[in-house]
Amino acid sequence: MSPAPVLTVDGPGGSGKGTVCRLVQARTGWHLLDSGAIYRALAVAADRRGLSVAEEAELVDLAHDLALEFRPDEGGEPRVLLAGDDITSALRAEQTGNLASQLAVVPAVRQALLARQRAFRAPPGLIADGRDMGTVVFPDATVKVFLTATVEERARRRHKQLKEQGVGGNLADLLKEISERDQRDRSRSVAPLIPAEDAVVLDTTGASIETVVDRVMRLLTQVTSHNQS
Repeated sequence: MSPAPVLTVDGPGGSGKGTVCRLVQARTGWHLLDSGAIYRALAVAADRRGLSVAEEAELVDLAHDLALEFRPDEGGEPRVLLAGDDITSALRAEQTGNLASQLAVVPAVRQALLARQRAFRAPPGLIADGRDMGTVVFPDATVKVFLTATVEERARRRHKQLKEQGVGGNLADLLKEISERDQRDRSRSVAPLIPAEDAVVLDTTGASIETVVDRVMRLLTQVTSHNQS
């Protein structure tokens, strides 16, 4: 039996991956893997245990034993639970994102989380949101998309998101943090942030979410229809 189809959506933070993936999920009914949430959850768990990025062996053990659960609330909004504790809000903090980016540079940590991510693949299909979904985690994905946008655009989006959440954020600081995170992600020795050779690259700068989702859906429909014929 052929494995369940996979749509990978990779790209830097603020490129629109999360929103696009959720909207595509609503249209397809496929499962959704937010790989960034897994790394952020590990960052929250490491912070709570007082572990530093240098404590590699302890981080790997923590990654293997991560008691993580994705569960919608009564309104259908996705929630993330760590050992039964709702950490959804903590995942959105900038310091959590920065620590997650640092943890993602550690090869042993990435390896420890690989099997956990691949286990999300199940019928009728999977939408995988991340930075190396199409290059490392699901190299045989049915459709691969790489979203991008200018650093300035992504910083503005993040600033707006934080304001809507009632969290303060300085635009200049966000621009600096996103630029530094991009540099870390692109230059890491394992699974650097680059498009897969067979990925379709979409620049979302100035584009509406609806436009991007429609483009992704057309790509997915074209490939899945061809595979079924």
